[in-house]
Amino acid sequence: MLDFLLVDDDATFCQVLTRALERRGFSTLSAHDLDSALRLAREHQPRHAVVDLKLADQSGLQVISALKTLLPAIHIVMLTGYSSIATAVEAVKLGAINYLCKPASVDEILNALALSAGNPAVELPEQPPSVERLEWEHIQKVLRDFDGNISATARALGMHRRTLQRKLQKRPVKQ
Repeated sequence: MLDFLLVDDDATFCQVLTRALERRGFSTLSAHDLDSALRLAREHQPRHAVVDLKLADQSGLQVISALKTLLPAIHIVMLTGYSSIATAVEAVKLGAINYLCKPASVDEILNALALSAGNPAVELPEQPPSVERLEWEHIQKVLRDFDGNISATARALGMHRRTLQRKLQKRPVKQ
């Protein structure tokens, strides 16, 4: 039985994380899209998966859903550089046990997998999110509602498609 399935379209990131996990004694395989992830999952029955939110032309949310359908006991951590409340909620609803923002260390990933129960003592932020952060969150929610369709999202938000694309190219605003 395989310890880890990594699903990320960044081959370099997969190689680095694979080496780090294997140094700690874990068996690891990488996939770069939904189809190869499902093929590897069927063949090797991984116990854990680390899934990136943004794959080249697919959503990591689709990967979570498909993996949980195929392997209901798999523990999944979603890892992303494009974090938002909307995608975190969806990832957990679909079966991820945790959601981490990139960059995340191997220790953070392993800790996220170990903490499958919620933590009621988590610290609350002292200040509400900025207007820019709220805008980012809203754009992500609307984009998810339109299944990643940029043109439909731009129309719904009342902005030009190119403006939306520029906003999506930027990293999310820190909280």
